[in-house]
Parts: sequence; C-alpha cells; structure tokens
Amino acid sequence: AAGLASLRIVSQTGFFEKLGAQTEVLRQGLTQAAADADIALSTVSVGGMFGFFFTQAPSVTRFDQVMACDAERFKQFFHAMLQRGVYFAPAAFEAGFVSSAHSDADIAYTLEQARAVFSEMA
Repeated sequence: AAGLASLRIVSQTGFFEKLGAQTEVLRQGLTQAAADADIALSTVSVGGMFGFFFTQAPSVTRFDQVMACDAERFKQFFHAMLQRGVYFAPAAFEAGFVSSAHSDADIAYTLEQARAVFSEMA
C-alpha cells in the first residue's frame, strides 16, 4: 500500500520539477549564506539530492578532492545545525535529500539557521 501511494505521488505532474527546484533553492541558499560569511563551500545538487563540501575548490568531482575537504569544519557545522533542529547526514561525504515532505518553510528555516551558524563559524 505504501509503495502504491508513493508511486501515485511521484507520478503527479510536476513532482520532480518541484522537488528539483526546492533542492536548488537549498543549494543556492547554502552557497550564498556561506559566501556572505566568507566560508569556503562547494555545493552540488541533482533532483532531490544535494551535497556540500567545505573547500576552496569550485566543484568537487573526484575522490582526492573529497579527501582534501575540511571534515572538521563539516563536523562543527553539522553539530551546530543539529542543535537548531536541522538534521543533515552525519558524515561530510554523504549526500542529503530533500523530499516532498519538506515545505518551502522548512527550506527557509534551514537556510536561516545555516546563515546563523556560518556567521558563528567565520
């Protein structure tokens, strides 16, 4: 029953376009909030999946680039966001996912909290 209900939801016209657009708002918002705090952050998203890396590199596409990212800075960000009720994947190398359950208000709250955390980290 759950599988059929999920298929009905994802089959709705515009479902994936809306999901991708929400994820892009999150990605761009994280990028801008980090830049405003002078924090080096590289972000990427595809559909509802996103990732971010604390690095000066404009994009992260290779294993050696991933390993050069600042994992300690990620931990600092992760724990500060967790204290604010925002749950990202707990490892610097995991993808995040926006779902249809996330509202525009959820994305806005996440970005508001990220902006505060980045300003504390600067």
